[in-house]
Amino acid sequence: MPPNSAAHDILSALEPDIDELELAPRAKAAALALKRAHPTVIITSGRRSAPDQARAMAGNIARNRQWIAQTYVSHAESRALQAWVDAHPQARTRDTIAAGLLSVMNSWTDAQKGRLSKHFSGEAFDIRPVAGAAGAEIKRTIRALPGLTKFLEREGGLIIWHAQF
Repeated sequence: MPPNSAAHDILSALEPDIDELELAPRAKAAALALKRAHPTVIITSGRRSAPDQARAMAGNIARNRQWIAQTYVSHAESRALQAWVDAHPQARTRDTIAAGLLSVMNSWTDAQKGRLSKHFSGEAFDIRPVAGAAGAEIKRTIRALPGLTKFLEREGGLIIWHAQF
């Protein structure tokens, strides 16, 4: 029997979920540390393909047409995506918006994708927000994660927890 088998069982139960996120090593270590400290925490996303990123963004844009401009640092990539949204006011559904965003992203290099989001490289993950004292404790843990470079509690006015490494 391995030493500290209860802890080993907990980590074994957590790792498949974390592995499915396809995180880069530093982000994966942080996700595991977060799950160790708060086993009920739900990590909602990790590495994303361009279609995954477009779909994730589209859901937020459907609620707030200025979400990109209010969330991302202004650079050529974020401006191109916001320009597509502005030029297509008839695009209101998540699927239509995602298809439009993807049409912009499809020509991007990995470097361009990386300027937009660390999700493309697996260096970011999102966490389901938790309210109250439990949420405050989870946020304290997130802010103390080794290698954390950015923690957002809101994106474009929406409550979304985003940890980046």
